[in-house]
Amino acid sequence: MVFSVRQGQGPARAAMRRTAFGVRPVRPIAPSGLRSPVRAKASNSDVGTAGVAAIALGLPANAVMLWSEWTLKTTGSGLPPGPGGALGAAEGISYLLVLGIIGWSIYTKATTGSGLPAGPAGLLGAVEGVSYLSLLAGIIVFALKYLS
Repeated sequence: MVFSVRQGQGPARAAMRRTAFGVRPVRPIAPSGLRSPVRAKASNSDVGTAGVAAIALGLPANAVMLWSEWTLKTTGSGLPPGPGGALGAAEGISYLLVLGIIGWSIYTKATTGSGLPAGPAGLLGAVEGVSYLSLLAGIIVFALKYLS
């Protein structure tokens, strides 16, 4: 702390004008008992129905999409149709879900300035991040397939 003593003012008056680094605070500092606690408007766990659906469907969709990309890279074709075409349908729906999550993330970033909320236990943030990684892996796999 720096004590400033002006001419004609004694040390008692100077003790009342204590400043840190020679700068006075812009506003007076309230005692800690008078400060009101700062609370967020909504918690990270409040992501709504769309967020819960994105978590519940996004994690398996990313797994299916990454599996499809791995199969495409190693065999040259996507997943087999499976019984009754169920595996092929899951593959197509997974690609659409992941692209939907990325679209939602981009829209939220453009309108609010921040991405999707973290969600409960950070799961929505994890789905968002893994979706971007799945898209990047897909771009790389498709580029390698068509360049070779």
